[in-house]
Amino acid sequence: MKRAKEIALKIRDAESVVVISHIDADGITAGSIAARSLERLGKDYRVEFVKQLDSRKIEELKDENPPLVWFTDLGSGMIHEMYGLNAVITDHHVPSSLHVVIPKHARKNLRTFFEEMSRTDVLHLNPHLFGKNGAVDISGAGTTYLVARELDRRNVDLSALAIVGAVGDLQDSEYLKLIGTNRIILKEAKEHGFVDYFLDARFFGRETRPIYKMLQYSTDPILPTLTGDEKACINFLRELGIPLKRENWRRWIDLTFEEKRLILSELVKLILRMGYGHELAERLIGEVYILTKEERGTPLRDAKEFATLLNACGRYNKAIIGYNVCLGDRDSSYKEALKMLNRHRRNLVEGLNFVKEIGLIKREYLQYFHAGDRINENIVGIVASMLLSEETREELPIIAFANSEDGNIKVSVRSPRSLVNRGLDFSIIMKEASAKVGGYGGGHNIAAGASIPRGKEEEFIEIVEKMIKKMLDK
Repeated sequence: MKRAKEIALKIRDAESVVVISHIDADGITAGSIAARSLERLGKDYRVEFVKQLDSRKIEELKDENPPLVWFTDLGSGMIHEMYGLNAVITDHHVPSSLHVVIPKHARKNLRTFFEEMSRTDVLHLNPHLFGKNGAVDISGAGTTYLVARELDRRNVDLSALAIVGAVGDLQDSEYLKLIGTNRIILKEAKEHGFVDYFLDARFFGRETRPIYKMLQYSTDPILPTLTGDEKACINFLRELGIPLKRENWRRWIDLTFEEKRLILSELVKLILRMGYGHELAERLIGEVYILTKEERGTPLRDAKEFATLLNACGRYNKAIIGYNVCLGDRDSSYKEALKMLNRHRRNLVEGLNFVKEIGLIKREYLQYFHAGDRINENIVGIVASMLLSEETREELPIIAFANSEDGNIKVSVRSPRSLVNRGLDFSIIMKEASAKVGGYGGGHNIAAGASIPRGKEEEFIEIVEKMIKKMLDK
């Protein structure tokens, strides 16, 4: 925790702070944790959410020259651009200091570039700097929480938001529970009564959806013959003798232990009978995370649903709405967030149906689709994740393209875990391949993204496929 203490001291010494954070659930919770901790310190601050941190934004900040900039859930991939900026970073993405990408403007004078990098006045907290995997060990909200806790022990109440950020970043997905530094935060949150956790069905919508709807929309794991088919889900439950309704539609949290066990037992049999194997069946059960201070039966009670609500705000350029919810607004901002969540769900279904209609283009080492303007650039990665869940027997990563508002092409990639276990790392591939076509990118080994110029998609795919082959051959 030494680095967290150093960053806390630097924040204490600053007259005012500008917080720059990402627009997804992890970024919104990270920004909220930073804001609340600064508020309790009595600091002047402002919070700004950005879709992507690029050179232009960093130059804007240099021109503004605030006493201190606090980057949360981003910044690590652009640290090589930050000379002349007084900043701290609490992030978990692969840092450019570990995998340097030299910007075009610096290639003529490399000596000057590396001298400027070495003078960067930035304190940096990131699990990768300590030999840990930022995709599972801790999220941006988590690293921000570690600093907040050093600023004031009262900030332990923000541990719940750190758990929401980690779950929103799918950090519980690989091992079906939170591990590493996330687990330390989780135990602290439970000890102080802010979060509870236990083994249960991992379905999204445990708190809020009718049981048949929960099964219908399950994508992790995919439920063969049930996912996407409302009538089949209703029949499945009726055949088991599960009452769908009493006074209201019954949710998973309304079921008895015996009813839950019966449903899960039959789902395991179904998955195995359809030939999907034990690995998929095992994904039915894992840890779930409950925010004990939130009202039962609302999307804020379950960490996965809370994170989805925040993602719905951020993906439609309303991160500030999710931020207000994180800071306690249960009135106007919460109502607006619920509306955005419903819109988000509709758009995801429409996006998924669109890709199924046009089909995935399959190559030897990858599969891809180009959504153009038909899928919002901010949700195309989620659609790719949903498709990957459905393509469980295809050991191919999915690359998604969509037109971006800035005139470029947004790229999102999602990889099967089996390939990551064999050494595939898309944080490196996206960074290097995008740079070769005049763009930029980064992320995690299993999920990453980039921005590239329009018209460069085919060239980009060729480069990515060669890099995949090279990594897997090693």
